[in-house]
Amino acid sequence: MDRVDSSLVALRRILRATELFGRELAESAGLTAAQFRVLQVVAEKGQTTAKEISQQMRVSQATVTALVDKLVGHGLVQRIKSLTDRRQINIVITETGRRTIESAPDALQQRYVREFTALSDWEQSMIVAVLERVSAMLDAEDLDVAPVLDAGDLRQPGEAG
Repeated sequence: MDRVDSSLVALRRILRATELFGRELAESAGLTAAQFRVLQVVAEKGQTTAKEISQQMRVSQATVTALVDKLVGHGLVQRIKSLTDRRQINIVITETGRRTIESAPDALQQRYVREFTALSDWEQSMIVAVLERVSAMLDAEDLDVAPVLDAGDLRQPGEAG
């Protein structure tokens, strides 16, 4: 196998891993990877706003609002008016949301983060450089994406699942 084929096989393995994880998460928790990441962010912060989530995940506030709508619909988070600023809406996790996180499969990005942070500084730099180069080769460097390993669905940008 030449280098072109080897590189395409490696890319396909990455895509396949994200696809399989997405299916496993959907079957066990009934959520997309992006919804699950929002749930994790809310759990980590205790309470937060859509603006704070959008800044942390680097996606639009409209995308976060749609994701939170889905989580509210599943009873995993609640929107509660702030006691200090009645204009602000805080998002808090429910007990059902906590149980969902506990019972969900180990998130692919969490495995990646564990392995990545264990690498030496130079190895991390090399991986980031290579991934950014691959992204540029695919004309994907300007896409609005969250730091979530998910094949995702192929809706128009700004639509959340």
